[in-house]
Amino acid sequence: MSTGERLPHDDLWDAIDPVYQRILEHPFIERLADGTLPEAAFRHYLVQDSLFLDDYARSLALAAARAPDTATLRMFAGHASEAIDAERQMQDRLLSELGVGAEQMAATPRSPTTLGYGAYLVKSAALLDRHVALAAILPCYWIYWEVGTRLAERGSPNPRYREWMATYTDPGFEHAVAGCIAATDAALEEGSTGALHEAQQHALTAARFEWMFWDAAYRGETWPV
Repeated sequence: MSTGERLPHDDLWDAIDPVYQRILEHPFIERLADGTLPEAAFRHYLVQDSLFLDDYARSLALAAARAPDTATLRMFAGHASEAIDAERQMQDRLLSELGVGAEQMAATPRSPTTLGYGAYLVKSAALLDRHVALAAILPCYWIYWEVGTRLAERGSPNPRYREWMATYTDPGFEHAVAGCIAATDAALEEGSTGALHEAQQHALTAARFEWMFWDAAYRGETWPV
């Protein structure tokens, strides 16, 4: 999602691109496209992603509270409600088709990866400098857009997998990604010396969690004890 002019987010992408390439090669993603991903792995992913969304919404609400202007506040507040609601509706619909009801969801704990990623984002959004907080939040938006776009080009013989892909190539989601990128650029341009390097490290951590999230679903990760 490049504008032609090099901006701070381009340096963030340079930092996370090696992880993004690993994500594209992961069997969870590859098998989504060819339709051979076991539905048990997809179900595990959807359940954990639904649980993760609560923490992500909190992160976005914190980003809204710390916004430097009304427009950015309104944007992140909207993402925390409207965008999350749209994604949750897709998840609930697919989970219902896969036989997962409200009682099972309520009884399912966050996996280690889900808990770790959510806690990392909430902590970043609440406690770290704003440019770092946004750099940590951004990869979840941006990587999903890029992965969704790549997968939509390939399609999938499984209609549920196609529906999942369509959520992350919707123009409304693209608009949300662009808004978060612009807010991150603005925060980085106001940052002190060393701000970009610090932001790159946190964006990289978030990107690694993205890889781990799909990998955990593929392995059916649970607590070891």
